[in-house]
Amino acid sequence: MAKAAKVQFVCQSCGGVSPRWAGKCPHCGEWNTLVEEQNVAAAPGSGLKGASKGRAVQLESLKGETQETPRFTSSIDELDRVTGGGFVPGSALLIGGEPGIGKSTLLLQVAASVAGRGGRSVYFSGEEAVAQVRLRAERLGLADAPVELAAETNLANILATLSAGPRADLIIIDSIQTLWADALEAAPGTVSQVRAATQSLIRFAKLAGSALILVGHVTKEGSIAGPKVIEHMVDAVLYFEGEQGHAFRILRTVKNRFGPTNEIGVFEMASAGLKEVANPSELFLGDRDADAPGAAVFAGMEGTRPLLVEIQALVAPSPLGTPRRAVLGWDSNRLSMVLAVLDARCGVSLAQCDVYLNVAGGLKITEPAADLAAAAALLSSFSGAPLSTDCVYFGEISLSGAVRAASHAPARLKEAQKLGFSKAVVPGAGDIDEKRLDLEVDRLGHLKQLAEMIAPCQ
Repeated sequence: MAKAAKVQFVCQSCGGVSPRWAGKCPHCGEWNTLVEEQNVAAAPGSGLKGASKGRAVQLESLKGETQETPRFTSSIDELDRVTGGGFVPGSALLIGGEPGIGKSTLLLQVAASVAGRGGRSVYFSGEEAVAQVRLRAERLGLADAPVELAAETNLANILATLSAGPRADLIIIDSIQTLWADALEAAPGTVSQVRAATQSLIRFAKLAGSALILVGHVTKEGSIAGPKVIEHMVDAVLYFEGEQGHAFRILRTVKNRFGPTNEIGVFEMASAGLKEVANPSELFLGDRDADAPGAAVFAGMEGTRPLLVEIQALVAPSPLGTPRRAVLGWDSNRLSMVLAVLDARCGVSLAQCDVYLNVAGGLKITEPAADLAAAAALLSSFSGAPLSTDCVYFGEISLSGAVRAASHAPARLKEAQKLGFSKAVVPGAGDIDEKRLDLEVDRLGHLKQLAEMIAPCQ
């Protein structure tokens, strides 16, 4: 007599398993995330059907000859930059982004590029019919590309299709949350189904030597939906960012086992699809008003790429008892810290003013080196004195008001010089070879020096 399947409750947020239902997950503390699932046989290809005794493996030393990881490029320079130089055969890549951001468009362009150079690209669409994908391909001018396409969500059928034909160089699954395995009773999109489908596809890709790209849905917070274990299983995790009101999109690396992290690729959404932006700094610095106070150019770093972006600030008297603080593209906690340091260490109080801070173009900045540029924009708006349009700022501000050194200072300054800037306000500490730069460099040791420079009478 067959053994009855055991009922368990799996958290859809963290993947934790509980023997009984509860309103709050005992593992991660999230509410109403436990869903009933049956613990039955594992999905095909997952390697969990039976346990073996095992055998001893040979242990190696750290010293030895290593070979460079083989890659094949996508012919899209911005994407190759983000992935570390191209796709690695046998690797798995997870890409997430909001609906309509351009994930399917970019992947269709990648599949067509690889197939056009003689490789085999297989595209499985779980959310759109074949006719819908063909319409997109016609709009992008890719209808003649030899991409192999199927609309399928059954995991067993996908694995059988891939096994029947020649080895695929590139496999695209759009999206992983739509797949389901016969051996699991859970609904598609649940933790059990997503985990089993991901593990089976990664196992197949590594055995076949194919590059695998998985598309993942994102939550309202912007993180990839499903358990975090999926991000640990893949070799690289990319996020597609962008605002609906802006034409450009940013592809950001948050994990990469074969290359650097925090790299970005910049694309522009056009009628013919996503186009590469070779010089993002010119894009983010466009349409600047030289006479308006409250605008400072920040020389930042995104991975290994220097990037110049304008930080805009508006300081106005507040009619409210509690002044408003609004931030777009930067950390609101860092804004509060900069305002407190300006008040306590520089004697510039904005306690009775509304403060608005915006990173031009919709770019999101996370590095602390933007403190000095944000402070310069705030002081400029507060005093009404416009800043010089040919000057860049970068540096981290400590709670004592000291300006701390920022990493990759020479690369930041070289990028500013290349774009025609003639002056830079930088931290006093740090090694910079000013003789090789055609820039006037002002070194600051304390934030008070910047306040006296911009708003001496305030």
